[in-house]
Amino acid sequence: QPVAICVERSPAMVVGLLAILKAGGAYVPLDPAYPGERLRQLLDDAGPRLLLCDAAGRAALGAEAIADLSAVDLDTAMPAWADQSADDPDPHALGLTARNLAYVIYTSGSTGTPKGVMVEHQSLVNLTAWHVQTFCPQPETCCTLTAGVAFDASAWELWSALYNRSTLLLPPRPAAGDPLLLLQWWRDQPLDAAFLVTPLAATALEGELVTPLLEYLLIGGDRLQRVPSRLPSPLKLINNYGPTEVTVVATSGQLFSDAVPHIGRPIANTRLYVLDGHGQPVPFGAVGELYIGGAGVARGYLNRPDLTAERFLADPFSGKAGARMYRSGDLARYLPDGNLEFLGRNDDQVKIRGFRIEPGEIAARLLEHELVGDAAVVAHADAAGDKRLVAYVVAKTTDGSAEADGAGLAASLRAHLGGLLPDYMVPSAFVRLDALPLTVNGKLDRKALPVPDDDAYARRAYEAPQGEIETLLAGIWAELLGVE
Repeated sequence: QPVAICVERSPAMVVGLLAILKAGGAYVPLDPAYPGERLRQLLDDAGPRLLLCDAAGRAALGAEAIADLSAVDLDTAMPAWADQSADDPDPHALGLTARNLAYVIYTSGSTGTPKGVMVEHQSLVNLTAWHVQTFCPQPETCCTLTAGVAFDASAWELWSALYNRSTLLLPPRPAAGDPLLLLQWWRDQPLDAAFLVTPLAATALEGELVTPLLEYLLIGGDRLQRVPSRLPSPLKLINNYGPTEVTVVATSGQLFSDAVPHIGRPIANTRLYVLDGHGQPVPFGAVGELYIGGAGVARGYLNRPDLTAERFLADPFSGKAGARMYRSGDLARYLPDGNLEFLGRNDDQVKIRGFRIEPGEIAARLLEHELVGDAAVVAHADAAGDKRLVAYVVAKTTDGSAEADGAGLAASLRAHLGGLLPDYMVPSAFVRLDALPLTVNGKLDRKALPVPDDDAYARRAYEAPQGEIETLLAGIWAELLGVE
């Protein structure tokens, strides 16, 4: 049975997740930092019978959303389980096997509806066993939980640590929502192996915010643009790749200074196939779509049998009855040394700050705004090479005149999306067009979409720097960001 948990990152969260699994449930993590409407949408789809929450979770969901649920408040002084037995439940008596669900994590959906990925215990055990054997074979090491609970990397960090009897360090609450504070806290911890989402890891390496004790820095969740020219000793930089549908990590490999970024080789009990449009293997070194088979393949999408059948296919190459593979939609090729190079998506899906995003979902939310007649969302690279979401909108008009000017429309749309979507899904820029450009086939012509100028970015009223220090700092930021 799915059990929702909506709490801040805390020891109570870890206790709650353990309790759900030991009771035979599958946890559905909800981040209280997400907008209430988004959380309620996930609750409606998952249909949990029980909700574990704290004050932050209750506030984020709202009383109406949880009125029909049995809610267990983890903040209460007298917990609901105080009179229960302290013994672990008997998994055999509960009828539990390795095929039972461990968790359901939601990813962005192209139709405007998030998709719940169902991961079984056997897949999670394969991930944690591989991690421990590879990076921390000695028990009682020290690691951190930096990923948010609704990001599948948190399952990797959390369960690998508990599996290995390691010390799991949780960032203080102010640091959880501030990347710079998070890195400053992270640097000061006595870590042996630790994960950071790729953009955050790049910042840590460039800013020399890596503790000298760290042996393995595990990165993933986004494409690494370049390997640093110098890595501090004895640090080993490990790049990892894997869609949520294959239990966090499918490939892993060590990166060396100034080498071509790659995503390594398959982890334990995982099979990779680089196939052409006919489902046949491409020649070595040629570009193809990446299909992933083996123990990490998820059960499918919750309540989405049609999409499950489309993306989770029979594996014709394994030789095992019932074997399946996941069609990732990612393009890759083999390098001469046998490692895989990730080359991007074969559809519109993008990754921003480590989060997988379907631009179509954002466009669907934009079309719900009363001033929007048509919309498209794409990712543009800025001068520094970082990807940023840009929304292109066609405004509805009355009597031939626009309902809002460009700046007013951008501010209104930003506020609209901010109440519906997580902040990483809110575009950085909004460009107003008379009509979306189309190809001769009637499809969106992405190449014809204009690059946004400064006026496209929603921002608060400008206030000039005052005094020598503010003027100096403003000048530094202007130079680094490439803006006036």
